[in-house]
Amino acid sequence: MNSIGELIRLTTFGESHGPAMGGVLDGMPPLVLIDLDAVRRDVARRRPGHAPGVSQRKESDEVEILSGIAPDGRTLGTPIGFIVRNRDARSEDYAAIEGRFRPNHADYTYWKKYGIHDFRGGGRSSARETVSRVVAGAICRQWLDTLGVSVRAELLPGPDVDTVAACGDSVGGAVRCVVTGLPVGVGEPVYDKLNARLAAAMMSINAVKAFETGDGVAASSALGSESVDRFVKTGDGLNLTCESNHSGGVQGGISNGMPVTMTVHFKPAPTLMRPVETFDTEGNEVVIPPKGRHDPCVAVRAVPVVEAMAVLTVADMMKSRGCLTR
Repeated sequence: MNSIGELIRLTTFGESHGPAMGGVLDGMPPLVLIDLDAVRRDVARRRPGHAPGVSQRKESDEVEILSGIAPDGRTLGTPIGFIVRNRDARSEDYAAIEGRFRPNHADYTYWKKYGIHDFRGGGRSSARETVSRVVAGAICRQWLDTLGVSVRAELLPGPDVDTVAACGDSVGGAVRCVVTGLPVGVGEPVYDKLNARLAAAMMSINAVKAFETGDGVAASSALGSESVDRFVKTGDGLNLTCESNHSGGVQGGISNGMPVTMTVHFKPAPTLMRPVETFDTEGNEVVIPPKGRHDPCVAVRAVPVVEAMAVLTVADMMKSRGCLTR
């Protein structure tokens, strides 16, 4: 439930308004030199309170490494433990919604499943949990760098977030991610395809509602003649590449050497800065007041989260394939 990966495995812990978020990254190869400043820069990209149009929760998101990395910055091959302390939770801001089910949040489903839900910022279901994913992804990315594999994502153009927020509303968004330098042969048929693992990883991110790879949804209305990725030879021997990349770098669930492309779609944040009618745990009709610090567009800060999940998935599958050297 709280872990992802097989040979490179991340387990996360912590609640939005608890003392800290954290994780254990297991399976990282030894002797990989980790630049902790680079890790901090990646974490800063998803940090709240750093720019207009995002949650104004003021978190410094300082990463504390507890184990697995030597003083000289090299991995030991042992579990890498880390925490990020919560400094600006303000649990009192949520007192007015205790026992009230916020529509499109996890309040009702958690309460029905477990009989309890931490209403303070969503507890374990909060997007605050993704900070641990970004820390782990930033560490693991530096191993992929040594293999010549790069993962980069960007926010696709959409409505003006500040205009939407000024109306007390929220808006969805989409993030495009590309993996380059991946060798041919990553991914396992039939039920452990590279694109299937990527889809599962992306769908585990808060607020994600759809995942596409390659041409994605557009492929369902395209002609076969428009979608063929014709092979061309490169160099000596039978080394092939493609003239186009409608497949998104994956064929038969296995990487073909082309860039692996994907698009991840996020729903609008369900918390609105306007009253919302709902029910409480006693079945009474109540109103959720317009109060709190929330992202009017969660996709803005999700870019490094998408990158982290792609990094962790690709790294795990490469290690499963034995790609320890290029």
